[in-house]
Amino acid sequence: MSLPPEKASELKQIIQSHLKKMNIHGKIQEVLAETARADHSSERLSEEDFRHALQRRGIIDDVMKDLHFHQEKATKPASGSSSKPVIHHGEKEPTELRQNPSKQYLHLQVLGGKAFLEHLQEPEPLPGQVSSTFTLYLHFRNQRFGSRPVPCTCEPDLRENFLLELCRDGADGGKMMDAATMLSICDPVHFVLIKTDISGETTLVSSYFLDWRTVLSSTNAKTCFAVELMGVGSECKVPAGVLTVNLELYPPPAVTLSADVISTQRSLERTRTAEKDRLFLVYAKQWWREFLEIRASHQSKLVKIFAQDENGVNRPVCSYVHVLRAGRLLESSRHAARFVSLLPHERTPVLGGGTGKQEQWCSLLAFLGRGKGDCEDHATLLCSLLLGFGLDAYVCVGTKAKGVPHAWVMTRGTDGTVTFWESLTAHRYLHRPVDPDAPPLSPQPKPSSPYRTVGCVFNHQTFMANCQPSDAVELCVFDFQNPSRWKAMSEEALRSVCAPGSCSSLPPLPPLCAPSLDPAAASNQLEMEMRYLVYEHRKDLDLGTVWDDHLCYLLSSALSAYEMERCTGVSCGNEEFQDAVRRAVPDGHTFKGFPIHFLHRNARRAFATCLRSPFCEEILCCRGDSVRLAVRVWIFVYPENACAVWLMFACKYRSVL
Repeated sequence: MSLPPEKASELKQIIQSHLKKMNIHGKIQEVLAETARADHSSERLSEEDFRHALQRRGIIDDVMKDLHFHQEKATKPASGSSSKPVIHHGEKEPTELRQNPSKQYLHLQVLGGKAFLEHLQEPEPLPGQVSSTFTLYLHFRNQRFGSRPVPCTCEPDLRENFLLELCRDGADGGKMMDAATMLSICDPVHFVLIKTDISGETTLVSSYFLDWRTVLSSTNAKTCFAVELMGVGSECKVPAGVLTVNLELYPPPAVTLSADVISTQRSLERTRTAEKDRLFLVYAKQWWREFLEIRASHQSKLVKIFAQDENGVNRPVCSYVHVLRAGRLLESSRHAARFVSLLPHERTPVLGGGTGKQEQWCSLLAFLGRGKGDCEDHATLLCSLLLGFGLDAYVCVGTKAKGVPHAWVMTRGTDGTVTFWESLTAHRYLHRPVDPDAPPLSPQPKPSSPYRTVGCVFNHQTFMANCQPSDAVELCVFDFQNPSRWKAMSEEALRSVCAPGSCSSLPPLPPLCAPSLDPAAASNQLEMEMRYLVYEHRKDLDLGTVWDDHLCYLLSSALSAYEMERCTGVSCGNEEFQDAVRRAVPDGHTFKGFPIHFLHRNARRAFATCLRSPFCEEILCCRGDSVRLAVRVWIFVYPENACAVWLMFACKYRSVL
């Protein structure tokens, strides 16, 4: 096996530093002198004799022991794959961790997949052939990782290494944990498997919670087993495939726990969680009966107490909302709304016909890994981010036009103002209720939002149902302190099942990931593809294409102003753009521009959409004297590689009467 030059140089430096630390040169000189005296002549001393002398003194064994070389059983890589999996951690390699452990790690290896029967008939992709891919996302105690995409086959070559810190940010004062302390860490390792087809569309294949603590009862703190991944939604009881997983602790704990101790701990946790869930269910039923006794019409209101996640588990809706801080990834609450709106909206797919909507509220890791979701996923994420920015935010469940069920976000200001946030578009609406008791001729505010009814509101610690005579949004008063308008659940009851750490069954909250996409490179690439498509389109029409690079550059300021307006709601910069265009377009010439916004970076899809606009087609098919074309692409990248893609076509030509 050959090493790259930089790795070979690094290995030499490590060996030299160890030899110097052992004073190996002094020891060699001593052995050389003793051997020479014994043979009475150094000329007859051969290299073989000298090596035997070093071996007799144990110097070679000491060197090898100090360097900590460990032979590991090699696994044969699949065709076309790397022989060594990538270690997803910014700290140390396993051999270095054995040498000087300063932290405790869980080394998780995925050794491949099998029995993905849905892809049984798919042939192995040829080299360079584009195919659907699997990507495995992983979350453990505020650490997120993603695997390399591998082709979708019956036995996908998912081979990855993950180093997971058991204790982050010195939570235990920097002390090394023993096995009993590790056993108390009930946070699971969350696996999310995503399929991406050749068009870029993503599908959630499986969401699995792995209890890693079986390794605490294994010899040398190392174990290997198969993980059966189940499907999601209506297929949650159908196996999707199997992953082979290897777990190892660094450094291994001094004491190995028995399997009975671990089984008892799990049983106690399950019993405690089941008892909390049972008590909350009893309370929720009683609360619901009291709510129905207030008014008979309450039976038809959209009061959502429980929601089903991707694994078919019913969870209180409050458990889907958390206080989520994005660090420096998002500048403000409005940037948070813009980010959430850039995640595409897609209803949960339903197998078969009918118009019914399938119930599925995704966990946050599944939503972020898939990169798209339903309105409830968007609303709970936006509410979590707004709570992180210190706002009094709630998710509203109700209907919009034509009685379609919908979820959006509401914030209450300290002055009593109520603002609705549409998580799918980042639009904001100031709510002014209509007073039904006002005189007939008194002016009343006009409804500004698209919402029609609201049945309940909730966040991570509050749940309230609307018990006003009418659930119409335009008549609704959001005075949560008035029990005649809103019936609240007990915060203590909600905290028992929804607070972080209250139940071992709740999925932990993953952090947002910084974007890895280079916006300048992505913008240049998409712009070059657009130029080629425009050239080919005009060529088919027997039209020439001449680009005006200066005009292309001027379009940047307009695209920047459009994105700023989407983020802040304030229009700025258009005056300078209009003045620059007037200077760039000579007298007697006409200028036309067409801006458009996308949530994807597929050039052909975007071009086909543009051609459906008569105004854009008029620009791209422009005929006349001195026709000059311009196109500008500007991609704004947000966390999770969510992209706002702005594209603008323009042309200028001499007007001919």
